[in-house]
Amino acid sequence: MSGEKILVIDDDTNILEVIQMRLQSWGYYVTVAKDGREAMAELSTASFHLAIIDLRLSDEDGIELMEEIIRCHPDLPIIILTAHGSIGSAVEAMRKGAYSYITKPFNNEDLAFHIENALEKQYVTREIQHLRRQLDEKNGFQQIIAKDREMQKVLEQVSGVAKTGCNVAIYGESGTGKELIARVIHFNSNRSKGPFLVANFSVIPPDLQEEELFGCVRGIRAGAKGRTEGLFLQADQGTIFLDEIGNISPSLQIKLLRVLQEGVIRPVGSAKSVKVDVRVVLASTINLEKAVNQGTFRRDLFYKVHVAPMYVPPLRERRDDIPLLATYFLKRFSAVLKKDITGFTPAAIQRMILYDWPGNVGELQNKIEHAVIIANKNVIATEDVFAGASTLKNTFNSYKDAKERFEREYLENLLKINKGNVSTAAKMANRYRADIYKLIKKYHIDPENYKSNLSSARDVPNDNDYFRRR
Repeated sequence: MSGEKILVIDDDTNILEVIQMRLQSWGYYVTVAKDGREAMAELSTASFHLAIIDLRLSDEDGIELMEEIIRCHPDLPIIILTAHGSIGSAVEAMRKGAYSYITKPFNNEDLAFHIENALEKQYVTREIQHLRRQLDEKNGFQQIIAKDREMQKVLEQVSGVAKTGCNVAIYGESGTGKELIARVIHFNSNRSKGPFLVANFSVIPPDLQEEELFGCVRGIRAGAKGRTEGLFLQADQGTIFLDEIGNISPSLQIKLLRVLQEGVIRPVGSAKSVKVDVRVVLASTINLEKAVNQGTFRRDLFYKVHVAPMYVPPLRERRDDIPLLATYFLKRFSAVLKKDITGFTPAAIQRMILYDWPGNVGELQNKIEHAVIIANKNVIATEDVFAGASTLKNTFNSYKDAKERFEREYLENLLKINKGNVSTAAKMANRYRADIYKLIKKYHIDPENYKSNLSSARDVPNDNDYFRRR
């Protein structure tokens, strides 16, 4: 990824010269600074893709400088340079926002590896920001709140598949926002100027599904009125979103497969086929692979639509996003209802975070709307959001569940910091390696997944990722 601009900050002139020569020989544009003042001056006049900071500057603390840079440039990845004796401080720097650290003396391979990984992260961040800007400008989709790591991965996948034109399968529970993700894919694809149409097979009667998709000859059905064009013909040059695809009949599955293979439809009652050019994005709350094994979903259709699968996690698996989503809905409904409501009580935020949200984002949206309607103060309280007693039954997780959640998150962060090295992870945790291996086995975690942070936004997940998660 040559051509990127890198800022190097070190008070040792010799180290600056060595790093500058190495990076320039690899094709990067390099700017050097001897202290924080010079660094901030450079950052104020030019944009950079990466900063490399020495942990021990002569007149200032490298971590404090790093924190100042992050405050001003939160999306700029930072690599810390440190001596072997200061690894603990480097780990602290990572907790405060550094991307990674390199111990001195370092070799070319190690330096290149860390830089490539950090620039890859910066590239993904830029892509997501570009995606969000497009969404805000075109569709006002600010409600795609993605602070949570799993939702960040979803947006990375969206960025990767949007312009490919391939069929996309979106999995997740009801209310997780699968249709919204489908709209994002469409409006960031080469078909964005074409139509985006939705067919929800959970609400379309089975005897009308074929007519809804492919249309019918006028008068073929007694009492038929209105349009005769099906959704596929209306969506020509655009995208059609097939929600709850697992609910279509076996006969319709055959006809849908023909559309995907040959690009033609045949309206009900017609002897003529019609050419269409439509991208298909589908969604399902059921395990389609299991449906294939049970004989209720065609295997050839499954492989045709399962080209780029992605999984939208339920709200209970992305609790960091709950306060952000709640605040977004609060602002939106307060504006619509012309109410001056400034926020939530701390108790209301805590209750929302602890609640498991079986209806996911849709349920949260409905509860916030209701809370805004009934609120008679400028702050939303717990009883405004959770007006019914039934919602309080699921407030707290058991001690066992809370402990296991902490163990898993701790282990994942530990392996991430140590790049999947179990030995160094055990030392950092002050535990025996056997203890770490027991946790790895308990939570089915593969340390190999943490040995490289190179996860391109263009990557498409393995077909079975969704089903392993379920």
